[in-house]
Amino acid sequence: MSRHAALHRHRRTKIVATLGPASSEPDMIARLFALGADVFRLNFSHGNYEDHAARIAAIRALEKQSGQVIGILADVQGPKLRVGRFGGGVVHLSAGQSFTLDLDPSPGNVKRVSLMHPEIIAAARAGTSLLLDDGKLRLRVRHQRPASLECEVVTGGPLSDRKGVNVPDVALDIPALTAKDCADIAFAIEHGVDFIGLSFVQRVQDVLDARALTGGRALIVAKLEKPQAMVELDAVVAAADAVMVARGDLGVELPPEEVPLAQKRIVAAARAAGKPVIVATQMLESMISAPAPTRAEASDVATAVFDGADAVMLSAETASGQYPLEAVGMMDRIVTRVEQDGGWRKLMDQSRPEAEVSVSGAIAAAAAAVARVVDAKVICAFTASGASALRVAKERPVVPILGIVTDITVGRKLCLAWGVHAVVAPDMRTMTEAVARALKLAFEKGFACSGENIVVAAGMPFGQTGATNALRVAHLP
Repeated sequence: MSRHAALHRHRRTKIVATLGPASSEPDMIARLFALGADVFRLNFSHGNYEDHAARIAAIRALEKQSGQVIGILADVQGPKLRVGRFGGGVVHLSAGQSFTLDLDPSPGNVKRVSLMHPEIIAAARAGTSLLLDDGKLRLRVRHQRPASLECEVVTGGPLSDRKGVNVPDVALDIPALTAKDCADIAFAIEHGVDFIGLSFVQRVQDVLDARALTGGRALIVAKLEKPQAMVELDAVVAAADAVMVARGDLGVELPPEEVPLAQKRIVAAARAAGKPVIVATQMLESMISAPAPTRAEASDVATAVFDGADAVMLSAETASGQYPLEAVGMMDRIVTRVEQDGGWRKLMDQSRPEAEVSVSGAIAAAAAAVARVVDAKVICAFTASGASALRVAKERPVVPILGIVTDITVGRKLCLAWGVHAVVAPDMRTMTEAVARALKLAFEKGFACSGENIVVAAGMPFGQTGATNALRVAHLP
């Protein structure tokens, strides 16, 4: 049995890196991957289809060249609520003054501006809060009329053209998918992305609508950034394939002191459901313009890892920042160091959710327990759909998980899952063949050496989804 050089991470928590102007060249993408990026995010709020197509092509070429499975997340913009334009481009609002938002498209002034979103005007009531420009300005509705909202300025400041509007107090009767989103999803699916990031999810139906558009060809990542989604958190998590703690807009619509608690609730809910969860936004924000993070940012990343998040995400740090390589390298070092800490391991054990009540769930829990007892170096999970590998990942075992798939598209969808390294192999017919294949792959990929044990989880008959029913311990000769 020959041993080949293989690139695999010596950490369990995955890293998502956003591509953009600072990281679009194939060589840069390859360097980001080598430094630790496991999934690449394409932000459809920026760039054009030509840009995104080129980045997808570069990722797939890198995947083929490296022999490593790489995931792609297409993040769609969602409904962006904005005020209109001002006659002079900007006005200054003072606390206590009156200010009206209306359906008149003419340029605004210090007394009024257009808000061409009748659904906001219809939903608002006296006392409703409106946050402008990422929460820098706050208005309170005094009077709601059919075509306008008369407001009092609570927190003033400069307000310029097309600034965003957040309405944390009410659920808006608007779909999470705009016409642009539908077109973007169709493009992303056509180009073979693995995950669709769904922005501004408010309810379960938003997830179901997105799933209907994908036709099952990509997994849905529900971005939790609206307080309304927190009300039915468990149902949204159950409907989605994965979730993202999108702390940008969530931090605008929730008081700052509530955001850490919301993050912990979301991570715990996703872990209980066995769904991958990403913690995102401002993780290493200062590295947009500095070669090193603040100590608070390093602690923030560590907190997500201690909570058991499947992945942590870099946004502008890698998309448009001055130090994209340093940001990925730093994220990799922080995550790796935390996972070497004995306290992290204890937390993973103490916070492990109950196993799924099924044969497959029992096998996954047993695989994690057996791997610890026999000092195995890796759990090899044969999986047709990816579900078996996700079940093992839910257990947060002490060893890495080798997700062995026959279809590379399934392997790519495992790239967000905690501790899972996907590898493509021919279909097996017997458990004997599966064990032999697992031993070979564990050795070749650098997970186990001669004389060491591995654990093999598989289902018989092979090739059927949801049929994981066999567990073996194998010894590498």
